[in-house]
Amino acid sequence: MFGGACALALALATWFVSAVEDLPIRDPDGVVVPAYLQIPAIVGFAWLLDVLPRALLRSRHDWPSLRAHFGEVVRERWNRRHTIFALSGLATWYVSYAAFRNLKSYVPFVNGRIWDDTLERIDHALWLGNDPANVLHTVFGTTWMAEVFSAVYVTWIVMVPASIAIALIFTRHPAAGSWYVTAISLCWGLGALGYFLLPTLGPAYSEPGDFTDLTHTYTSTLITDLMDDRKLVVPMPYGNGVDMGGDPHATHLVQTIAAFPSLHVGIMMTICLFLTLIAAARWMRIAAWAYLVLTILATIYFGWHFSVDALGGMVLGGLAVYVAALGTGNHVGWVPRLVDRGTYDDVDEAQPSADLSRTA
Repeated sequence: MFGGACALALALATWFVSAVEDLPIRDPDGVVVPAYLQIPAIVGFAWLLDVLPRALLRSRHDWPSLRAHFGEVVRERWNRRHTIFALSGLATWYVSYAAFRNLKSYVPFVNGRIWDDTLERIDHALWLGNDPANVLHTVFGTTWMAEVFSAVYVTWIVMVPASIAIALIFTRHPAAGSWYVTAISLCWGLGALGYFLLPTLGPAYSEPGDFTDLTHTYTSTLITDLMDDRKLVVPMPYGNGVDMGGDPHATHLVQTIAAFPSLHVGIMMTICLFLTLIAAARWMRIAAWAYLVLTILATIYFGWHFSVDALGGMVLGGLAVYVAALGTGNHVGWVPRLVDRGTYDDVDEAQPSADLSRTA
């Protein structure tokens, strides 16, 4: 319920800004394949991945019995409670995400001030007069480590929807799944608020000369592509104060350049804190925290973000986890804690489960 309310609030905010500023609402990832085809395809694939391997294992290569075992697995794992949870959770996540992407695209039309110079001065003060990106280029070099950091940055894009699928489809614990999905939805909302309050581009756009020595990677292409998209969406001022160039009504694209706070860092912080609070397997916690460190380094290394943006992202992630814990009932007093409400495998849905971190 709380996650749905957050998604609704973001959707209403999107509608309000769109109406006031006369801006279109776009399907953020629907330029090639529309969302009404993408989402069912992704859900269907995840559903098959959950059911089919189990049916194959039970059939033990006895192909005539596969159909019967497939139906058996579906009935066991996809009861009414789990189906409603997965579909409602998916709707909550996607509405929040789509609203966030549209709100992010509206930022230049609502608040045209750019704070990059201010954040750059703060960064230099924090790094004792040095530019953090240049420090990382010196420490890690600008060749093969660029490829490593690019891989870290790009795999994050795949990891987030994969984690949503795990939380909604593969997990057997509704309390954990609802907490996580709600926290991610809050990240979108808090991130959009930060963009409107403190619009920034990021060092890669405000100081592009600092990144010309980096080996060309997919991330380099992505940085260029995002600016090209922005130019198609946002009118750019030219001589005599005349706005030319972009027109949000003439393209189906959205502009996605905004630096403060870092959502890459914020969502990774959310994942790290969530895994820690639910006492997930030790290797998962170590891997998540290590990936958070690499994500912070990658975002600064390529100039996506100032180091201040990374700090803001960490605060955002912590706040999202805490508020989501309170909103979904996963707390004891004011302390976040996963509350045992049973699993989808329980015959009696009121029966508690002894292992709250188990997924199957």
